[in-house]
This record gives sequence, structure tokens and C-alpha cells, in this order.
Amino acid sequence: MRPLRAPEATRSNALHAGAWWLWALGLATAASRTTNPLLLGLIVGVAGYVVAARRTDAPWARAYGAFVKLALFVVAVRTLFTLVLGSAVPGTTTLLTLPELPLPDWAQGVRIGGPVTAEELVFSLYEGAKLATLLICVGAANALANPARLLKSLPGALYEAGVAVVVAMTFAPNLVADVARLRTARRLRGRPAGGVRAVLQIGLPVLEGALERSIAVAASMDARGYGRTARVPDGVRRTTNVLTLGGLLGVCAGTYGLLAARGAGYGLPLLAAGLLAALVGLRLGGRRAARSRYRPDRWGARAWLVAGSGVAVAAALIAANGAGAAAYEALHPGVVPLVAPELPLWPAAAVLMGLAPAWLAPIPDGAAKEPA
Repeated sequence: MRPLRAPEATRSNALHAGAWWLWALGLATAASRTTNPLLLGLIVGVAGYVVAARRTDAPWARAYGAFVKLALFVVAVRTLFTLVLGSAVPGTTTLLTLPELPLPDWAQGVRIGGPVTAEELVFSLYEGAKLATLLICVGAANALANPARLLKSLPGALYEAGVAVVVAMTFAPNLVADVARLRTARRLRGRPAGGVRAVLQIGLPVLEGALERSIAVAASMDARGYGRTARVPDGVRRTTNVLTLGGLLGVCAGTYGLLAARGAGYGLPLLAAGLLAALVGLRLGGRRAARSRYRPDRWGARAWLVAGSGVAVAAALIAANGAGAAAYEALHPGVVPLVAPELPLWPAAAVLMGLAPAWLAPIPDGAAKEPA
């Protein structure tokens, strides 16, 4: 029996860009709830597999490799800081002793150099791996979500802020594409493409290209009448501001209540009331934006499934943290005494739910073949 296959992506059934971001943020939330390197490596593998299966040849899709390199750099810097400045984690297994710089009495508790223990080194690797996993999850969202299509789905009240956000999100992918293009051109001309000198020579054309893109975007926005606003009564405008600001404050307070130990009773109702007020405020504020929407992206069943898979992974890891002392220790392996981390089975199985987009998301043009 032939397995079910995802359809080829078209303009009408392309996956909503917001679904990719919700999926990636779900994986990032799960990564923030553990320091177990086995689980973090599993999350990285899930994100990388989905990116390999569903990314296209677009410029933003090439940013994933840059985010992986940035993540490795973060781990190296975190480890270097631990070697030089030490850590608050006590340890007894000394690996090496660096020359220690004497400091004045007012700098008690701070040291530069000195003994480096295995416990503090492993602790820094765990923390660095968690931050690196967060960066890789964000890189996966950048590689899979079309930022221009994401901008089309924003509420009218957030359209102006959304443009700034989308420009910021696309800067890194376009920067990576420009660097790759210029390095290829240098190799074709027989010039070295690596080294400090080559990087300095490439830097000016890359900045020039970024400036030219900004001018082109500004010109296209001006040609399309961007910035026009409709007349809205003062009462509606004030009501919009009160609802939006009050709703966002309610969301912040409700989120704090959910995260606090004693705020579960009021956190969820306050969060729901804040979301409702913010949505009403955004709906009213959208009347000011006199813009048309051409073929808006649809949030279909596949978008729900892709976003839900990421949310399910996050919910499972959050639940695992509160499932008891044994489950918490499995998610946060100790370093004093130093023990080898173990892979908790049901949290690992929950992370594998994040692979669902590799089979559920429509296959975009230029993507890799669907996994067997």
C-alpha cells in the first residue's frame, strides 16, 4: 500500500508562514526546559531534518547553515569564558590550572585564571548547548518561513511594526546570500575567498548591497501608497489604545501568573482576558490601515497540524519538568557529582513529534524529496 504523500505546494495550499514559526518556537520552548545534551541534540536533529526536507532554494532558506555556525560559536565562547573566568559551580576534578591574575579585595568572588574543573566545564557546555539549540530553532524558522508572506498575515494595526520586523528577519538571510555570491565571484576570478583580507574586501560590497535593497524596498513601498491611514473617530482611537495596551499588560501578568508557583489560580483567566482585549483592540486599530490584501494565506488543517506538533513538544517538556524529582533530574542532569546524562524515554518520544512537518507540510518547489 502506497503511503500518504503531502501535495506539491501551490499558491493556494502553501503552508502558512506563521505555522512554521509556531512550530520552531515550540521546539525552542522545549529546549529552554532542559539541559540534557541528548535531548538537545535530538531537538537539533529534528529541526535539521525538517529543514532538509522542506526548505526551498530561496535566499532566506540558506540562513540555516549560518545559524548553525553561530550556535557552535556561542558554545565555544561560553566554554572559553568558563576557562578564563571560572564558574560558580563547585568541583573537585581538576583538569588543568591556568595562571591566575591577582585582583584587589573589592573584586571578591571574581577570578581570572586558576584551576579548571571538569564539573564547571561540563556545566558550561550544557548551558551553551541549550542556547545553541535555541538559535538553531530560530534558524529553522528563518529557513522555512517566507517573511514576505508572513507580513501579509499581520493585523492591520501591526502592519507598520511588522515591516520593521520582517526587514530585521530578512537581513541575516540576505546577508548570507550576498556573502556567498561575492565569494563565488572571487573564486571565479581566481582570487582567494577565505581569510581576513578576503572578508574585509567583501564587507563593503555586502553593505552596499544591503543599502541598495533598503532603497529599493522604500521605493516600492512608496509606489504602492504605503503609509496612508483612514479617518477614525477619536473615541474609537482611544478605545483601541486602551484595549490594546490593557490587553498586552493582561497577557504579561497572566503569563507571570502561570509561571509563578502560586499564580495558577488567576494566571489563566487573566491571560485569556488579556488576549481577548488585545485582539479586539487590534481589530479596531486595523481600521486605520487603508491597505488591500491580495490572496491572503489560508490557515488550513496542515498549518494547524504543523503548529500543533511544535506546541505539543513544548507542552510535553513543560509537563515533564513538573512530573516529579526523578523526571526533573533526567531533564537537568547534575554535574556535582559528575554523572553521565541519560535519555528520558517519553520526553524523547515527545520531541519526535516535531518531525511531523517533514511529512505533513506541502512540498515546495525546489525542496528536497519527501522522506520515505
